[in-house]
Amino acid sequence: MAHTRKNQSSLSRAERRRFVDAVLKLKRSGQYDEFVRTHIDYYVSDGERSLRVAHMTPSFFPWHRRFLLEFERALQRLDAGVTVPYWDWTKDRTPAVSLWGDDLMGGNGRPSDGQVTTGPFAYGSGHWTVKVGVTDAEYLTRNLGRAQDPIDLPTARDVAWAMEDSAYDAEPWDSTSEGGFRNRLEGWTSASGTERWRNHNRVHRWVGGHMLGGASVNDPVFWLHHAYVDLLWDRWQRRHPDSAPYLPERPPRLGSAQYRRIVARHEPMPPWNVKPDALLEHKKLYRYGS
Repeated sequence: MAHTRKNQSSLSRAERRRFVDAVLKLKRSGQYDEFVRTHIDYYVSDGERSLRVAHMTPSFFPWHRRFLLEFERALQRLDAGVTVPYWDWTKDRTPAVSLWGDDLMGGNGRPSDGQVTTGPFAYGSGHWTVKVGVTDAEYLTRNLGRAQDPIDLPTARDVAWAMEDSAYDAEPWDSTSEGGFRNRLEGWTSASGTERWRNHNRVHRWVGGHMLGGASVNDPVFWLHHAYVDLLWDRWQRRHPDSAPYLPERPPRLGSAQYRRIVARHEPMPPWNVKPDALLEHKKLYRYGS
């Protein structure tokens, strides 16, 4: 039976508490840090020689869908009634919204060092020590809105700009692709300043702190952000039912080493060796509520 992922703004107090408790239990067990390591390992950029499956690549959506499912299943082994809520950042756009309350994600980092000092994931609570990442800080950091160099969250118009593209992805299948829903929603552009970051990428920039880069899973808001990204992929599929649900259908030209660093529709994605084609439909597993 499919379970429901709710908008975080509609969660009851009990649902918030159960979700947070399950995440903290996963952290205590050491399993949470394994998810951080996985994301770091598969955060591969355009110029690197390794296979790209998580970012700057067509498999951005199916890879993160499976990643979310693995995390959600780990939580449900601790509490079968827990699901990952989603954060609609086109509506809940300020540090004052319920997402950043003391009973869910906690608040902003302090100006001196970015350390989050409120909520269940504050270092001072003794329950959330950052053990895996690219910095030496053991405490979770955030810089919501980047006061020293302000950036806004994406708007509904930004999302509409991505959703209107009827092609799933386009050559050269990386961060420089000028067309395709995948890159428009993932948010890589050639613009300058704050306009360089769109949609998914812009949210990571707005949160700041540990949400920047491959170690972004250290901030639990990562999961709520990507649950909404997953929802937007589902909406795009329903809006463009006659479009190919994933591109490229077949491996690109064998003569291009760069192109062979991506995953075609029927090729396996590490670390699970599952094909994108197997992740194009999710409704038997979960659905999205309001």
